[in-house]
Amino acid sequence: MSAVEAPARPAHPATPRRPGRARSWDRAVDRALGSVGALVFVFLYLPILVVVIYAFNDSRQVADWSGFGLRWWGEAWRDESIRRALVLSLETAVANAAIAVVLGTAAALGLRNVRRRTRTSYDTFMYMALIVPEIVIAIGSLLFFATVASYGLPNLLGPAAIVITHAVFNTSVVTLICRARLAGMDRSLEEASADLGASRWGTFRQVTLPQLAPAIVAGGLLAFTFSFDDVVLSTFVSDAGSTTLPLRVFSELRFGLTPLANVVATFMLSITLTAIVTAQVVLRRSGGSPTVAALAAEGT
Repeated sequence: MSAVEAPARPAHPATPRRPGRARSWDRAVDRALGSVGALVFVFLYLPILVVVIYAFNDSRQVADWSGFGLRWWGEAWRDESIRRALVLSLETAVANAAIAVVLGTAAALGLRNVRRRTRTSYDTFMYMALIVPEIVIAIGSLLFFATVASYGLPNLLGPAAIVITHAVFNTSVVTLICRARLAGMDRSLEEASADLGASRWGTFRQVTLPQLAPAIVAGGLLAFTFSFDDVVLSTFVSDAGSTTLPLRVFSELRFGLTPLANVVATFMLSITLTAIVTAQVVLRRSGGSPTVAALAAEGT
């Protein structure tokens, strides 16, 4: 009995080599794109680097370098208006972050158990808050609080209005981050907890919340950041006695910048970058979506 020979497999055609001219063209395009990208980063971050460097300038002039010194840091700390503005910015940012975390987390949890039509409608309003230009939200907020005051109700313009207006925007940010985290969580753990007799509150506290905590922390940090360095919304809904730190720096444009502006800007930059980097690290270590933090960071 003769052995049956297996049919020979057709040989795969060798991958044709690209001509040397095509490879050279590809390398040239890659280098050109890399150069353009580098120029974009230089254009974006070089002015920030200059501000940071001149924050340690000992000169009385903003742009004249006369040597390294910490003189203006001491002047900034002794300026009572800057201290008041810093305290107000921290208070409003913390209050806004707390409200945004509570509302955003509750919304993300609730949207898991609703119909698709309801979820789509909520998504529409949530993305509108993120996409609509900030100036539009600021004008609408001002008209809302002015209308409320016209009916004899308390005038909320000031710190209260700043917190409420910032929380409206940042609730959408926290919701987006928490929903991205919930989408990657295994719901079988919650079902197993319920099968073992745990209450809904016990399941949330012992199963859901520990897994969701990194997203909540990251969302709270981003909400704090967006509120702390906001200018547009705060300008429209603040009153004469509620000047935040960004508004304090912006007001100097009317009378001419001083080296104090570089110091305050550097201090604000350090707080903002610390919060954003921390939020990004928390999301990465928790297995969340890092692109959410990157997208949210673009709003600053």
